[in-house]
Amino acid sequence: MKILIADAFDAALPKRLEPFGEVSSDMGCLGEAEVLLVRSKTKVTKDMVAKAPKLKLVIRGGVGLDNGDKEACKASGIEVKNTPQASSVAVAELAMALMLAVPNRIIEAHNAMKEGKFPKSEIKRTELFKKTLVVIGAGLIGSEVAKRAKAFGMKVIACDPIVKECPSADKTVSCLDDVIGQADYISIHTPLTEQTKGMFNKSVFAKMKDGVIIVNTGRGKVIVEADLVDALKSGKVRTYATDVWYSDPPPPDCLLLTAPNVIMTPHIGASSKENLGRIGDVVVEILSKRKN
Repeated sequence: MKILIADAFDAALPKRLEPFGEVSSDMGCLGEAEVLLVRSKTKVTKDMVAKAPKLKLVIRGGVGLDNGDKEACKASGIEVKNTPQASSVAVAELAMALMLAVPNRIIEAHNAMKEGKFPKSEIKRTELFKKTLVVIGAGLIGSEVAKRAKAFGMKVIACDPIVKECPSADKTVSCLDDVIGQADYISIHTPLTEQTKGMFNKSVFAKMKDGVIIVNTGRGKVIVEADLVDALKSGKVRTYATDVWYSDPPPPDCLLLTAPNVIMTPHIGASSKENLGRIGDVVVEILSKRKN
């Protein structure tokens, strides 16, 4: 079996995969690969599939499969798997870190002190306690965020058209319009589908509370960037904290890079040391089952 590692995984993974066959990170070997490992950077396109006639299995280290052409894989008899449970804690912790950074004004305080200032009286904090959080997408990651938010004393409402009950939330609803106006904070964990692409647009922002805080560790394209920038400038959205983008990296003319009140991280939600190790465990488990 020839295994091609296309993206960055745990450094120990190549050695762990040696019992299953020949391991390479050279994309020039794509034509010989039977197993392809990707994360977010590499897109498994129709053209890539056409260049990999021997490919039988694609494993995406992470949540979701939207960086691959599933129809092209299916047509070529290629099995596609991912590692959703491995990444849940890492992404949930980043979502909470972003959520905490805003009311505590950590970035402003840090930058001021680096400039030699000491704005003790100028910086006024607020708390997560008793604020309402609407979690969009009540799957594995959304549930982990809900659990952590409850520990901070927040009122948590999960919104998901498929998941009927999120045990970590105070209640679960299926319709966004029913709850969007109640949110002090919104945390986005929905996959990217035809239904969710651009779901946060001008009309949805208009239904939100003034000064709402939005955290996005789900998918960048669920947001209409131009509409969000308008909402940030007007104060409808107080802060947008995001780890996800239309592309990695975002283009230089990405509107969010220069918009006011945006906190940004470079798609690091699933990049914790512990998570990369867990992803490796799942990859080994998948290959072990195929070998047996």
